[in-house]
Amino acid sequence: MELSKRVLAVKPSVTLAIAAKAKEMKAQGIDVISLSAGEPDFDTPSFIKDASVEALQKGFTKYTPVPGTIELRQAICRKLKRDQGLDFTPDQIVVGTGAKHAIFNVLFALLNPGDEVIIPSPFWLSYPEMVTVLGGTNVFIQTDEKTSFKITAPMLEKVLNPRSKVLILNSPSNPTGAVYTKEELLALCKVLHKHPHVMVLSDEIYEKLIFDGLKHVSIASLDPEIAKRTIVVNGHSKAYAMTGWRLGYAAMPDKALAKAVESIQSHSTSNPVSFTQPGGVVALDKGDAEAVKMLTVFQKRRDFFISLLKTVPSFKPFKPSGAFYLFVDIQATGLSAFDVAKKLLEEVHVAVIPCEPFGSVHHIRMSFATSEKDIEAAVQRIAAWAKKQTVPA
Repeated sequence: MELSKRVLAVKPSVTLAIAAKAKEMKAQGIDVISLSAGEPDFDTPSFIKDASVEALQKGFTKYTPVPGTIELRQAICRKLKRDQGLDFTPDQIVVGTGAKHAIFNVLFALLNPGDEVIIPSPFWLSYPEMVTVLGGTNVFIQTDEKTSFKITAPMLEKVLNPRSKVLILNSPSNPTGAVYTKEELLALCKVLHKHPHVMVLSDEIYEKLIFDGLKHVSIASLDPEIAKRTIVVNGHSKAYAMTGWRLGYAAMPDKALAKAVESIQSHSTSNPVSFTQPGGVVALDKGDAEAVKMLTVFQKRRDFFISLLKTVPSFKPFKPSGAFYLFVDIQATGLSAFDVAKKLLEEVHVAVIPCEPFGSVHHIRMSFATSEKDIEAAVQRIAAWAKKQTVPA
């Protein structure tokens, strides 16, 4: 059987592969500590579950409108207005089966072969794979710790050209945890004013998980012209511990774009699962207090994790301002990120994510969406392993 060239160009998700390997080892009775998780380790709040259980019991099990129920889309509009002052109507919202699905559909609706998508690097590993399968061209802007892993206005200006179609912004970032400030986003807006053909896809899935009293700012809230070119993507997974519910959405500045995304979805997955959507409404309207509780725990774990890693000189974490990952420089080990991840899993049974697929050969991603007990035990294993390593001459 001959597969399509497009699908052959797409690489499998390394995060899912490592998580699966760790689960397989655990099933074999091996004591694996997983720091690979891309999801909160909390349960979905009970009042959210209750809303969907009630809907299920009442027989809410049929098709809904393709872009989601009107109640859910109205709740999303309320949320966007409440949190960011953004004005959307329900016919500008399309709810998909997770934010990943929403991003794919938006790119599907926007890209023609050869269109360039600007992606700050490091990046969430699925962005370039989506662009590739859709026939677009990835253009990466390499960042480093000097800019706190964020692009600057001059960096953006340097790569924009008539072929540029979409800029993807992810704040807070996976994998780095970097968070853009209002001033940094305004500087990017000035550059984007010179290139009116460029759309912005703002992935804000981690917006409720920002530390140290910082606040999330959507680029769509800062400039009326840029707002007309910005698609805001978000979802329920990270903020409300609802990863398995598969509820994500895109809020689009243009109703024609929303209709195009809806059309694409109508021929692929159709509507989101019916009885999850009432829970999604309750989460958006009443779930923020629970998100704050999770945030408090995550910040404590972040600080605890970083303090412990100080005992491992060859592991140098970047202090994240958001999300629940440590982006850790492992150059001092003398090994590649893939080799470090492979050795940690096989030799001391700690699962981490190598960041080659995220745009960095020198980093691993370590999730603190797990208990302090597991974090402490994992660092003890890593420290013991690191002491045995020698850097090649």
